[in-house]
Amino acid sequence: MTHQVISPEGWAPAKGYANGILTKDGTLYVGGQIGWTAEQVFESHDFIGQMEQALRNILAILEAAGGTADDLTRLTWYVTDKQEYLARQREVGQAYRRVLGRHFPAMTMVVVSALIEDEALVEIEATAVIGR
Repeated sequence: MTHQVISPEGWAPAKGYANGILTKDGTLYVGGQIGWTAEQVFESHDFIGQMEQALRNILAILEAAGGTADDLTRLTWYVTDKQEYLARQREVGQAYRRVLGRHFPAMTMVVVSALIEDEALVEIEATAVIGR
């Protein structure tokens, strides 16, 4: 097998996609995570709350694969409201550090008109290298 599907224990099953794929060389590809819980429920309808939950989801997938936040090499963010993101930079930074600490991988930010889940305000995908 060239890769392993990664899904944290207790998460609702992903339908038609994988939350994470770990290759035999230790590269972890984390599919886009949105601001819902392991049960696929939005507890927050606020940008910062959803962003923090999406980052917690990424961390859970990293940990399920045997990694940590320090293993992250790339994050790609998809946001539906550029102005809210810019206006809340301080809160974004605080929430980011609460979840991932002071590790800052390469990042890209993309503004999109909508996400597949109507309630989602942000989606974040990640790449990590585990066991470097």
